[in-house]
Amino acid sequence: MKKLIILFCLLSIFNTYSQSDEETDKKAIHKVLKKQRLAWSDNDLEEFMEGYWKSDSLKFYGSNGVTYGWQNTLERYQAAYPTKDHTGKLSFKINDISKITEGAYYVLGEYHLKREVGNADGIFMLVFKKIDGDWKIIADTSS
Repeated sequence: MKKLIILFCLLSIFNTYSQSDEETDKKAIHKVLKKQRLAWSDNDLEEFMEGYWKSDSLKFYGSNGVTYGWQNTLERYQAAYPTKDHTGKLSFKINDISKITEGAYYVLGEYHLKREVGNADGIFMLVFKKIDGDWKIIADTSS
């Protein structure tokens, strides 16, 4: 009986630590998204892209198909959103952040752009991975 109580206590401590760790990860991911939102709304696409993995392996999937690589994704954004009138003011609604495995999460959400050239709304799914201690988007599906 004593061993069972010790085991239960250890499992409780581990579960509490695990939940706390996930909350810390989620807060860090929210911080990346907030920084991106502010950069986008300032029409600073290069700063916005700091939330993405700076790699040729980055994948962005949108209505025009798959874009591969950080630089290509930046150029895609620059072409599609050439001025402040096009970027406008960005807001997000995060609907879910779920752990995939240690060091990786997916984020489901909605974006809303209030802008001079017409408002735009859509949905997204992001895959975040912790790389060199920083949370980075490694895959983005937006429509």
